[in-house]
Amino acid sequence: MLGGEAQWDNPLAEHQEFLARFVAEQGVQTNEVQRSWVLAPLLLRVAERTGVSTLDLVELGPSAGLNLVWDRYRYAYEAGEWGPERAAVRLTGEERGPVPARLLEGEVSVRGRVGIDRSPIDVTSEEGARLLRSFVWAGQTERLERLDRAIDALRADPPELVRGDFVEELPEVLAAQPPDGLTVVFQTAALGYVGDQGRKRVREALETAGAERPLAFVSTGKPRVGGEDWGLRLVYWPTGEREFAGHADFHGSWLRWEL
Repeated sequence: MLGGEAQWDNPLAEHQEFLARFVAEQGVQTNEVQRSWVLAPLLLRVAERTGVSTLDLVELGPSAGLNLVWDRYRYAYEAGEWGPERAAVRLTGEERGPVPARLLEGEVSVRGRVGIDRSPIDVTSEEGARLLRSFVWAGQTERLERLDRAIDALRADPPELVRGDFVEELPEVLAAQPPDGLTVVFQTAALGYVGDQGRKRVREALETAGAERPLAFVSTGKPRVGGEDWGLRLVYWPTGEREFAGHADFHGSWLRWEL
């Protein structure tokens, strides 16, 4: 247990030096799988709107990349379900505005998966998986079990995780995407940590790439002005057309579909 370094009933004082160093040096790096319950209809909408069923994904700030393998999970909504019937991860939540049944009838496959993160966590290793588990709050048994099942799903075929600042790395990653498909860039709250200048540079990278190839951007994050809920936004290139799909909870526990 705990990597063989300690037992749950050990007094904290016995590991004071390690704990002090860990808290000082290790940044918090979470990966909330429940957010995929909100991402799934957004990505299905991209496929519907563009008429493209095979996607190449790029995630900004993916942590371990568990939401990059969203299509390996099973989703339940009021109008139906989507995803592999035997998926180990099954997600549902509260619908305050129903997801349309037509979206759940769509077929989508993922060809490529790339994430860009300053401190990606490699959960294909036991050390990385243990680190990610350490950021789950005490007593959240269901969340921890969901995390473990998602780690198993990712290990079957891990996504590529690029270590670096996505503001800096995004242009190069986009340039390396296959030219014969639809690249979908998505983020869940990551843009809130890079400031106005960082967000501007991300937009510029998307617009530059979108002028050269089909591209879509899926963004879930807190509205810039007022409100505590996430706003769900989509942008399509080469036209730059925008859609507002609704609102959701920060951790994906509820969704109000409005599109």
